[in-house]
Amino acid sequence: MAEKKIQSIRGMNDLLPADSASWQQIEKIVKGVLNSYGYNEIRTPIVEDTALFKRAVGEVTDIVEKEMYTFNDRNDESITLRPEITAGCVRAGIEHGMFYNQEQRLWYLGPAFRYEKPQKGRYRQFHQFGVEVFGLEGPNIDAELILLTARFWKALGIEKHTSLELNSIGSLEARANYRKALVDFLEQHKDKLDEDCLRRMYTNPLRVLDSKNPVVQELLNQAPKLFDYLDDDSKQHFEGLCRLLDNAGIKYNINQRLVRGLDYYNRTVFEWVTSSLGAQGTVCGGGRYDGLVSQLGGQPTPAVGFAMGLERLVLLVQAVNPSFTQENAIDIYMISSGDEKTISAAQCIAEQLRDGLPNKRIVTNYGSSNFKKQFAKADKLGAKIAVIIGENEIANQTVTIKNLKTGEQIEVAKANIVQTCLAIE
Repeated sequence: MAEKKIQSIRGMNDLLPADSASWQQIEKIVKGVLNSYGYNEIRTPIVEDTALFKRAVGEVTDIVEKEMYTFNDRNDESITLRPEITAGCVRAGIEHGMFYNQEQRLWYLGPAFRYEKPQKGRYRQFHQFGVEVFGLEGPNIDAELILLTARFWKALGIEKHTSLELNSIGSLEARANYRKALVDFLEQHKDKLDEDCLRRMYTNPLRVLDSKNPVVQELLNQAPKLFDYLDDDSKQHFEGLCRLLDNAGIKYNINQRLVRGLDYYNRTVFEWVTSSLGAQGTVCGGGRYDGLVSQLGGQPTPAVGFAMGLERLVLLVQAVNPSFTQENAIDIYMISSGDEKTISAAQCIAEQLRDGLPNKRIVTNYGSSNFKKQFAKADKLGAKIAVIIGENEIANQTVTIKNLKTGEQIEVAKANIVQTCLAIE
């Protein structure tokens, strides 16, 4: 009896070669933009102390209550697969003394994990890309992050399919005052709240503002407005941010129900949204979290950042930018007569080409002596050039180079292979 076939865990998907080229191209573009702004990469562990996320994200958030992969290790210590990366980034900065009297502009890219219902663009293992800035407190850096993300969309050809939602949620004290007013209002209308909103009403009432229930949304039109409870400093910060975005020509919509889902945010919050992916409308979200560093044991440090899921970004690029292409074709295909001597010669010449053309993709044929089949394989791989080696070429210390787009071919000395291939390019 055959053993049961092992499959991937639900919601944790394979990324196959046919798709990885698109991912690599998108990552390359995003990293290029970040480099132009002078940001530096940080890599943190996938597994962290569970207390890190409880203290940072908030014990009454959906992430901590329902979605974290948490287990005890062999020392009986509680550890968690990271559900997001900001908290680990802050932990690393504190641990390595990166924040005191310093500015840090950081970016990261890696897998994160949440136990939720898998759906297109939202998986249990997903890949999060994000940026965190520490040590700058004015609205200028908030504006820079928004300008930076706008540049992403332009570089990826999706700028016409994204729009910016913007809000300020003020200081912790201002939110506490608003929270009381909101709870008082919701208590008077419990009959119109669904089960989810009733659960959140006392634990995390600002998340009720995120409800997608149309009945609740209609009710919230009568609710107190968060903006009316903002402290003066937060109002000035937000007004300054809006002026900077206006001056830069960035269009935005002030959405007073935008609060973000994590407890550590304060003042600026923003989301880039799209209507081109159905219900999965948020492409990127972020804001300020000036209290998080001290909350996790560091010195008070202003901070702002954003994060996005790569799965959803790839889906959006593929959906709205049909002209987006990725380099997946082979540049040069090595063809030989198939005996040991010519295969060895082809292998050595391929190494010579890799030395001289380090950015080209070069594949050497193995296993087939039929020239017709080898050319068919080169064509299937999209190769631009074929380098052909047979007995005559070995005897003459030459190779035959064929332009597979035009059909033209030329026999050249081995010493001139690199220059000839470059000329064909």
